[in-house]
Amino acid sequence: MPANLTSRQFRECFPVLADTVHLASCSQGALSGELLTALSEMTFTMREHAAPWDLWMAEVDQARRRFAALVNADPDEIAVVHCASDGAYQVASTKDWSKRPGIVTTDMEFPSLGHVWVAQQARGARVTHVPERDAAVDVGELVAAIDERTGLVSVPIATYRNGARMPVREAVDKAHEVGARVFVDAYQAAGVLPVDVRALDCDYLVSGALKYLLGLPGVAFLYARGGLADDLPPQLTGWFGRVDPFRFDPRTVDYPTEARRFETGTPGIPAVYGANAGMRLLSRVDLHDVERHVGELATLATERLLAAGERVWAPRDGAHPGPQVALVDDDPDALAAHLSARRIATAPRGTVLRLSFHYFNDESDVDAACSAIADYRAKNRGDAGAAHP
Repeated sequence: MPANLTSRQFRECFPVLADTVHLASCSQGALSGELLTALSEMTFTMREHAAPWDLWMAEVDQARRRFAALVNADPDEIAVVHCASDGAYQVASTKDWSKRPGIVTTDMEFPSLGHVWVAQQARGARVTHVPERDAAVDVGELVAAIDERTGLVSVPIATYRNGARMPVREAVDKAHEVGARVFVDAYQAAGVLPVDVRALDCDYLVSGALKYLLGLPGVAFLYARGGLADDLPPQLTGWFGRVDPFRFDPRTVDYPTEARRFETGTPGIPAVYGANAGMRLLSRVDLHDVERHVGELATLATERLLAAGERVWAPRDGAHPGPQVALVDDDPDALAAHLSARRIATAPRGTVLRLSFHYFNDESDVDAACSAIADYRAKNRGDAGAAHP
């Protein structure tokens, strides 16, 4: 078996980095040579085979298996869906909220999922939002919100807002103690942090391919723990959600017992090729090495920014920063544009500019970003900070 790639070797897989600093993986992963090749392969199948469904279905199956391996699941526990929202909706639609109406979520939830939970109020659910405090969620408050009337708890591994790690394990323990299920968002973790559904002991987990998994928008993966029974069948369905999709029987709606019951129509095939490209690359690294690497870069960037008088929105308890740094600013879009003009890609959101790190980043990227930010401040004295996000 070949040795794992070092960060330097991994960086060489991204030709775009020759003239670009990519610090936007929390929004969209960097373009790799592997991804370019995969998209060429997909268009080649269309040119040579016109309607290459067998080849495309093999790619879908490979993506299912690769994601399963990434999160330590069985392939039968993975549904291939179009986006995280679809995955959340499919899970929510199978719940009879009259039995256990409580949904516990947080203000650190990504709206794509949070809106799905709030929308369940029309079906009788009661949503509790645990507030953000000091750039994180208080473990005690989250656990206290979970009780015998709770049906579902939703918590991200790392929040999109500032990369802070969330108390997933504590939420799972309390939820299972009272008979509730847990939905975990791994979108800001999978690809740069080790994710193990067995260790998390969660009931559901979702992640998509376009961020740290180094793929494209248009495909996501929903883990549903084997053996889980639904109150109701998924309310959105399609031919991929059948026991045998290629039976082509318009009169029979039969749901497989495995996670494929949550699937609907044809996945975005270009995105599936992209997902396989990204996960192939990630299969060549040790994610524990990746976690250490991105943590060190995030810590270095935080220290450099604080020393320069910047404000970083992060938990005050010294918790692991996750793969990103959230820089507070009055106009993060303008700051991002300044950096973009210097070919430094970042991700502004709200009142913060997010600098996110992957295994391909190195200290030179931190240097370039900090230098460009200092240059921006020198040109815009008096615009250094903003109110708390």
